[in-house]
Order: sequence, then structure tokens, then C-alpha cells
Amino acid sequence: MESNLKNVLVISFGFLLLFTAYGGLQSLQSSLHSEEGLGVASLSVIYAALILSSMFLPPILIKKLGCKWTIAGSMCCYIAYSLGNFYASWYTLVPASIILGLGGAPLWSAKCTYLTIAGNLYAQKAGKIGRDVINQYFGLFFLIFQSSGVWGNLISSLIFGQTTTTAEVSEEDLMCCGAYDCMTNATANTTASSGPTKTLIYTLLGVYTGSGVLAVLLVALFLDQIKDNQAERETEKMQTQSFWSTFLATFQHLKDKRQCLLIPLTMYSGFEQAFLAGDYTKSYVTCALGIHFVGYVMISFSAANSLCSLFFGKISQFTGRKALFALAAITNLACIIALLLWKPHPNQLAVFFIFSALWGLADAIWQTQTNALYGVLFEKHKEAGFANYRLWESLGFVIAFGYSTFLHVYVKLYIVMAVLVVAIVMYGTVEYLEVKDLPGTPTTMKETFWLVFKTIMV
Repeated sequence: MESNLKNVLVISFGFLLLFTAYGGLQSLQSSLHSEEGLGVASLSVIYAALILSSMFLPPILIKKLGCKWTIAGSMCCYIAYSLGNFYASWYTLVPASIILGLGGAPLWSAKCTYLTIAGNLYAQKAGKIGRDVINQYFGLFFLIFQSSGVWGNLISSLIFGQTTTTAEVSEEDLMCCGAYDCMTNATANTTASSGPTKTLIYTLLGVYTGSGVLAVLLVALFLDQIKDNQAERETEKMQTQSFWSTFLATFQHLKDKRQCLLIPLTMYSGFEQAFLAGDYTKSYVTCALGIHFVGYVMISFSAANSLCSLFFGKISQFTGRKALFALAAITNLACIIALLLWKPHPNQLAVFFIFSALWGLADAIWQTQTNALYGVLFEKHKEAGFANYRLWESLGFVIAFGYSTFLHVYVKLYIVMAVLVVAIVMYGTVEYLEVKDLPGTPTTMKETFWLVFKTIMV
């Protein structure tokens, strides 16, 4: 038990160190590299490369290198992205983004494989149920990992807060903040006048790079290599599901009309996260408060997201998923409308944190309940179902980050709102189909109307 627990903790703290750096960098990209949209373009490239790598790289690397060295090697891809930010240009940051995207899928697959094998091995020795031990290992992992959003953003705000320039944002520049931005890069003006110096930027990137290096060393030195016979069985299983088989199974799964109806809901997860990371941080926080406040504001998002994920995961058995999805939709819709009307101003400091916390509350529901929904609806085809989940969510990220540079913020808010409305309508149709297939299905129009009404209300 001690050896297995040690390995779980090594992986957990390795990911904590790695994503402390990447999470902090992701929040800053749209503000730090706003010229020509380089920052958000790099994020779009990451998720596009992630889609491609998830189709064929994980089983190949895990079989050749084993879980331990696949994790360590993939972590180096994240370090490459940190290094690319030292001299950010289209010729350095985009290739670094491709490298990170290619390493992302093997990293997460190797982590899942390692924890699964370790859980099953311990369960066999201790005479316990493998599923229960695996759930405990993943619970411990995510308990430690989820805090990375807090530490990464805290580091950036503490370092950027050391700037000696405290020039106030002019009222003219403030008019270009928020939904109706002037597309004149007011964010760049704010960053130039009151933003961090090159020295502070390099200091932050040095800390993030060092955090990534520590993650690699921690895994390389202290993580035990999993037993070959166990790893071989798992990778053979993955190999049979790799590339063309995974590709075909993913798209064959679209024959299920429920999967097609869930595409807008799944893509919305990418759209809403991309808006917060790419547009809210840039056009609201950095533009009105300065880049040193981005970390603090995103901490409120991460904290609310983690706490609400735990809370909603517990109460979902009492409330049902429909009530939670309704809460998330209403919360996001209210935030979108408010963001369209609100003109951000430094005097309204608390409002910046309230919006990010409410967004974190809604995102916690989208993440936990959408994953649970896929698990319930596609119980017999989990692999194809979750492959579709990763595909469409990543595509949402790619599209949202891709158009971020070319559209006004209010247009992007209307797009997010439209996707949300379509997603909820389609999701409601899925719930109606599920109820309709149950015994006692209504046959008259009156009964059908009453069933739909009860479905929505419950």
C-alpha cells in the first residue's frame, strides 16, 4: 500500500507542478501576447494538435516507452511551451504549441493507464474490488491536481504585482474595455503603461519553466515503472482501439441520435472555457485593472470551480442532473447578458471576481454533469462516447480561440449565448427521448405535453 500510495502521490504532485505552470500561462496568453492575436492563436493550435495526437500517439508511446517514461517525456513537451514564451513569435510559439498538443494526449492516457494498473494490482493483493481502489486513486489525484489553477495564477499575480509602474488607466482606454471593445488593442496600451517589465515576465517564465523541470525530475526519479506484464495487457487493449479503429468507432457512434444531439452541449464546454481564458481576462480584467490582476481573478474561478465540482457531485443524486444543467444555463446566460451591458471600471473591483466565480460555478456543472451524462447514456460504448466528448469539446476550444482575434467581444458573447441556447434545447430533447423510452410512455398530445413540462420542471 505504501509503495502504491507513493506512486499516486508522485504522479499527483508531478501534474500539480506541471499544470501550475501551464494553467498560469494559459490565463495570460491573450494579455501577454495580444499583438496580432498570437496568444489565443497558440491556444487554438494546442487543442487542434491535441485532437490529432489523441487518435494515434498514446498507445504507440506507452507500448514503446512504458507509462513512466511516456509521462516524463510528455511533460517535456509542456516545458517546450514555457520556453517558447521567452521569445514569443509566430515562429517560436506556434511550433511550441504543436509540441505541447502532441504531448498532451499521451500524458493523460499514460496517467490514466498507470493509476488503473496500480489500482488493480493493489486490489488483487489486498482482496479488494479494483473499481473501488481505482476511484480512490483518481479522487486523490484530482484533489491535489485541481489546486494547480490556484497556485499558477497566484504566482503570476505576485510576480507581476512587483511592478513599480502604477499608472492609472485613462477614461478613454476604459471606453474600449468590455463587450463593445474598440478593436484598437486597449489591452496593449494598459499593459504597456502599467504592465510588468521584461525582467518580471522573464522571472515568471523562469519560475514556470523550473516548475515543469521539477515535475519531470520528480517523475523520473521517484515514480516506479509499472510491471511489464500488466502494462503490456493494458497497452495491447489500447492498441486494438488505436488510430483507425478509434477513428471509425468515434464517427460510427454518431449514428446514435443522442450523441448528435449532445454535440452542441459538448462544444459549449469548449466555447465557455475559451471565452473566460481568452476574452474575459484580456478585454475586461487586463484592460481595466492590469495584467497583474489576471491571476487573482482566475483564482476565484479555480476555487469556485473546485468547491462546486465537489458540492454538485455530492448533491446530484438528490437534485438530478436536469436541475443542475438548468442552474448552469441560467447562471451563464445571466453572466453573458450582464457582460454585454457592463462597462468594466477599476472602482468596481469586486464585480470582476464575482463574474469569474459565477463562471466557475457554471463550469463545474458542465464538467461534472456532462461527463456523468456520457457515462450513463453510453454505458455500453464508453470509449466511443468519451472519444466524442474529447473531440467536440476540443473543437469548441479550437473554434473559439480561432475567431477570438477577428471579432468584437460582444459578437463573441452573442455566439456563446447562441451555442448555449441550442445546447440546452438539444439536451432537453435527449432527456425527453430518455423519458419517452421508459415504460408508461404517453400516447396523447395532452400526456406528451404534460410529460415534457414535468421533465423540464424536474
